Amino acid sequence: MSDESTISPMKWSRVLLKLSGEAFAGDGSHGVIDYAAVAKIAEEVASLQRSGVQTAIVIGGGNVMRGQLAEVAGMKRVTADHIGMLGTVVNALALQDSLEQQGVDTRVQTAVPIQTVAESYINRRALRHLEKGRVVILAGGTGNPYFTTDTAAALRASEVRAEAILMAKNGTDGVYDKDPRQHADAAKFDKISFSDAINRRLKVMDLTAMAFCMENNLPIVVFDINVPGNIQRVAEGSPIGTLVSKDA
Repeated sequence: MSDESTISPMKWSRVLLKLSGEAFAGDGSHGVIDYAAVAKIAEEVASLQRSGVQTAIVIGGGNVMRGQLAEVAGMKRVTADHIGMLGTVVNALALQDSLEQQGVDTRVQTAVPIQTVAESYINRRALRHLEKGRVVILAGGTGNPYFTTDTAAALRASEVRAEAILMAKNGTDGVYDKDPRQHADAAKFDKISFSDAINRRLKVMDLTAMAFCMENNLPIVVFDINVPGNIQRVAEGSPIGTLVSKDA
């Protein structure tokens, strides 16, 4: 009898990983990039890529700019959103550098043209990079104000034909019926349908993004990125976090 392979089969061959900007701050505050935290994320992404999973990434910019806070302070929403988009480019370049230090071929594409530091987002080029085994970091959101990076993740996942969105949360291990930080009796869902999550107004991602995923039958797995190895486990289909799908 032959020995079983030590390599776990992957559930998906191509995924889009959604990272929050806050995860790049580590234990710091806004306006901070914790390079040790970025290196840990890069290590997990490198492991995923070496498992043969084609990986696209969309990063938030919350560690650089929170549009809602800026708006409260008197900044115009459009200006705040543009700063936030540029913040995602900053995070993307930091992650690219960390991945390349680990030997992972990486490309940054941005919806906001900045030719001197990154490629402009071109769908066919992004697909080609993925097919060649490169990690593609998609920065700049959708390139438009008033749209979140959640919406950018849903849009780009559909465009690059990802089979799932891996929604990495900073300190939250899934979807709950109420905020677990405020309610000790909050109950976690192992699985939930898009329609149920939308009707309950659960904070999976913004409603525009969730409706888009539902219409395009694009499953989402919500999990805690702070647990080492979780990205790999989710890609393998391990029952962690919460699966949000059309048929859950």
